[in-house]
Amino acid sequence: MPLNLEQLKTEALGILRRFYGYSSFLPMQFEVISHIMSGQDCLVLMPTGGGKSICYQMPALLSEGCCIVVSPLLALMKDQVDSLVANGVPAASINSMQTEAQNREVLDLALAGRLKLLYISPERLLNDMSNWSKYMKISLIAIDEAHCISQWGHDFRPEYTQLSVLKSQFPGVPVVALTATADQLTRDDIRKQLNIADAKLFLSSFDRKNISLSVLSGYSGTDKFNTLVRFIDRHHGESGIIYCFSRKNTESLAEKLQRRGLVAEAFHAGLSVAEKNRVQTGFLNDDIPIVCATVAFGMGIDKSNVRWVVHYNMPQNMESYYQEIGRAGRDGLEADALMFYSYGDVISHNRFVAESGQVKLNSQKLELMQRYAESSICRRRILLSYFNERIDHDCGNCDVCKNPPKRFDGSMLVQMALSAIVRTDQQIGLYTLKDILRGSSNAEVIQAGYHHLKTYGVGRHLSNLEWNAYLLQMQQLGIFEVAYNENNHLKITPYGADILYGRAKVQLTEFVKKEFVEKPTRTETVLDLELDITEQELFNKLKALRYAIAQQEHKKPFMVFSDKTLKAMAHDKPTTKLAFGSVFGIGEMKTEQYWKRFTDLIKRSI
Repeated sequence: MPLNLEQLKTEALGILRRFYGYSSFLPMQFEVISHIMSGQDCLVLMPTGGGKSICYQMPALLSEGCCIVVSPLLALMKDQVDSLVANGVPAASINSMQTEAQNREVLDLALAGRLKLLYISPERLLNDMSNWSKYMKISLIAIDEAHCISQWGHDFRPEYTQLSVLKSQFPGVPVVALTATADQLTRDDIRKQLNIADAKLFLSSFDRKNISLSVLSGYSGTDKFNTLVRFIDRHHGESGIIYCFSRKNTESLAEKLQRRGLVAEAFHAGLSVAEKNRVQTGFLNDDIPIVCATVAFGMGIDKSNVRWVVHYNMPQNMESYYQEIGRAGRDGLEADALMFYSYGDVISHNRFVAESGQVKLNSQKLELMQRYAESSICRRRILLSYFNERIDHDCGNCDVCKNPPKRFDGSMLVQMALSAIVRTDQQIGLYTLKDILRGSSNAEVIQAGYHHLKTYGVGRHLSNLEWNAYLLQMQQLGIFEVAYNENNHLKITPYGADILYGRAKVQLTEFVKKEFVEKPTRTETVLDLELDITEQELFNKLKALRYAIAQQEHKKPFMVFSDKTLKAMAHDKPTTKLAFGSVFGIGEMKTEQYWKRFTDLIKRSI
């Protein structure tokens, strides 16, 4: 019998309001839900914060039986179950962190038809499937973080490849695979591995309009750290992640931030399980606002109120960068993504690329990342084009759009630099070149006799940061190349030689020192409210109450209410139960639990 879409949407919107407190679906959500409800398989690609979970949670609530959710991460599994239970949805998980008695109790609930969603790891599902699956009415099978199933994916999980048996074991049950990032190769592989070759692809926009994108080039040492501190100060009291290149960097940076009076901790794979849990729990509970981390941190962090992400070093590829900045602003409110980029990052990454098993592929990915960092055109257009998405306008919410670069004839600066390279027989690297141009008297320059060169000190009128920026542009324009296999020595290209000998001229982008990123422009989000001063004060009081409740109930604060909901509350100022229950993001269960405490606070504050 064909679906009555109008009736389905009415019912779905009622459930959405009741359990989640939302009055409308995000783009593409209902299309996915109706497709699943018609009994068909699908592959869903939505960015972090785009609402993937509701795509399978809603069909589970609309159908008879239980939805099996296969998830590779215990932390993510726990957070999703806790959030569902807090909203009044009957959900549970079977996992290795629970005792066998607890797991048996969960299984009994599922077999008795008292659960709508059962979260489970791929290993556990495969081990137990033959014992209990025939006794349970399964409405849907959802494969979360589906890129893990693919041999091409960047988080390969061998256990996921065995999930191909699900389609033959449950031929009449729809399968939905969900992920935030997957190129064409990975998408095809996911379908193949899951035996859902005809699954319809739902591809949402990768554009996270609420995230402001910025890159600062050439910063190093004290300049870089002080700029970071100013950036954090502007986000006072807000949660953020700083991604670093190495374990050692995370620890040293966290210590330096602590000495500045900031609450920051390091997180990397070398820490003990207890220490990692302590940091992760503190971050989720808003007790540790800043985490300095390697890429080991973030996957499975379902924290909606991360307001900023900093890359203290350039990431190795665009996929990693997109996933990591996507951990900010999951609630749809404005967020900042700042990347520091330097020549040293390129050298470090090239070392790893040379040692990798796929040198050609990884070199290409690194080059594209470098082009993004050095770009003088809209960053969002570059980022989206990497994922085969085109926009025909500049975004207005990146540093390039907000401060369009000015250009000038840079031929003389190029000739200064290339002359120094020629006079040293092309046997120097970037840092030595800068020292020669700026007339530095360090030991390396003096011992090599470079202080006798005619070009020694010709560029002392420019700062270290200015030379960093201009030399990076020269490299990007193909004026000289870096011989990574020759101690990173600089080699002049034929194009560079034409400029050096006056046969060609070149335009460079004028260097403007940016102390920190400008405040992002307003963006069209589900809820985009500008709070006045009194509303901001109320918002801060509501956050304090949320934190107190979370402490009492041993919950993560964002599971009580998201920042977006508190912002709506500060704006709407509900003083009755009915008005409180109408606020964005507040469903029936949370209305019953919390209306009195929050409305009392609001009454006292207005």
